[in-house]
Amino acid sequence: MHTDTAAMNTIGWIGTGVMGRWMCSHLLKAGYQVVVHNRTKEKAQPLLQEGARWVDSPAEAARQSQIIFTIIGYPKDVQEVYFGPDGIIEALSEGAITIDMTTTSPSLSVRIAQACTHRGAHALDAPVSGGDVGAREARLAIMAGGEKQVFDQVLPLFELMGKHIMYEGAAGSGQHTKMCNQITIAGTMIGVCEAMLYGARAGLDMEKMVGTISKGAAGCWTLDNLAPRIIKKDYDPGFFVDHFIKDMGIALEEAARMGIALPGLALVHQLYLAVQASGHGLDGTQALIGALDRLSQARIFS
Repeated sequence: MHTDTAAMNTIGWIGTGVMGRWMCSHLLKAGYQVVVHNRTKEKAQPLLQEGARWVDSPAEAARQSQIIFTIIGYPKDVQEVYFGPDGIIEALSEGAITIDMTTTSPSLSVRIAQACTHRGAHALDAPVSGGDVGAREARLAIMAGGEKQVFDQVLPLFELMGKHIMYEGAAGSGQHTKMCNQITIAGTMIGVCEAMLYGARAGLDMEKMVGTISKGAAGCWTLDNLAPRIIKKDYDPGFFVDHFIKDMGIALEEAARMGIALPGLALVHQLYLAVQASGHGLDGTQALIGALDRLSQARIFS
């Protein structure tokens, strides 16, 4: 495999949502030429204003780039972008590299890698964690699966987006690691939300409470970043409820396939389905507090 440095200077980017917009921006600021595509062109406008060039399809992005990043919504979207009409796979040149940073099913990542190999190209699955703040501030955790030499080649690009970057193993390993991440977040999220509900009902100064427990054994990203939003009743998305439900569903499906039970995850998944059913699927994941608030009839946060 060989991809020269000049070829790396043109990058394809597909997906300019809450996360992708900032991640792509870091590449532009580093001087890379970027061709960009998104299902809704309007959402790509900030990147076009920064110097990215619009293309009309994923296939066109692949034709004009040696490295193609994708970060989109759901497994069905990944399937369409890679294998559908005007998809990436059929447009890949020999030696090209695809990097899917969507959280999707490990089996789909393996399929993408196999299809790329058939074309003489290469694939990484590299989902991320850190939310909109991590994307904006280039502090994401990036977990990658695929060929080690390909990971090493694109590591300088990952370093423009994240601070904690790890090669996890063969194709699909990045996605499996992200499932572990999402399982942990699910448990942490319900713990933080229940603590917020308890503290508010007990009459505590919520900012003091959060500031105190975040410095001890309870300290975590959710307390630092989302608990302050809950206090302000700010449910704007850093990560959509809809997307978190998708991730938990993937993890539960994989767990069933492996023959293991994850009852804690199943409970949180059901609570988030209630959040979604109440019309808050496009809110941030901190909106879980509303479901617990309604369940207890506390009427503190809803």
